[in-house]
Amino acid sequence: MTSILLAVGIVAGFGLVFGVGLSVAAAVMDIPADERVERLLEALPGVNCGACGFSGCEGYAQAIAGEGALCNLCTPGMDAVALSLADIMGIPAQGVIEFNALVRCCGTRNQCGPRFDYRGERSCAAAAQLYNGPRDCAYGCLGYGDCLRACPEGAISICGGIAVIDQDICHGCSVCVKHCPKGIIVMAETRGEAMNRCCSREPGAVVRRQCAAGCTGCGLCERVCHAGAVKVEDHLARVDAVLCSGCGICVQKCPAKCLVMQ
Repeated sequence: MTSILLAVGIVAGFGLVFGVGLSVAAAVMDIPADERVERLLEALPGVNCGACGFSGCEGYAQAIAGEGALCNLCTPGMDAVALSLADIMGIPAQGVIEFNALVRCCGTRNQCGPRFDYRGERSCAAAAQLYNGPRDCAYGCLGYGDCLRACPEGAISICGGIAVIDQDICHGCSVCVKHCPKGIIVMAETRGEAMNRCCSREPGAVVRRQCAAGCTGCGLCERVCHAGAVKVEDHLARVDAVLCSGCGICVQKCPAKCLVMQ
């Protein structure tokens, strides 16, 4: 009995010593929490969209306080949040470069018909697994609303079988981009330049059969652009946002009306 009590006492003694040692080590090695992180986190919108390039609002707050990340990267928060973050850090404020989500497809169900009768799950991700979806154009919007259900701002609706984004509501969080299996939703800086809303890289003759609103790569936009901003590559007109002057001539001349001003 004495041996058992002795063993218990020795174990308890070691536990007490180790416990005290760990407490002392924790007190000595403790790194004080940066109060600015909590304040920054409170100022951020809490969307956790990752548009800033970090894992979420908390990751962004830690990067600002600990790594000197810029305070104007929160697109959903816009200038108001950028101002608050800069004020907390005690640095001059910079305006947010605003980006909005755009759907690069304008082929409604009246302009781009079905190739087959799809009766599966009403999800773009599911439908895309079956021959790239049931629409004639394999590049176009499927219109089952995966992006609509993911949008935290309610900025997306389905009109005529394709997703439409309300630019007045969209805050550029980019959540919809991640949920589009076709990759046709893009983030674009709102600077007033032209953009081709068609993504098809099929030859013009094929596009004409598939979609009345598709880009046929006719080259008219390239020929009328005085700034040299439009080039037709892989049967698709592409606009260089840096060179585009925003004159809108290409938009006016486009026979398919797939070129639009942002």
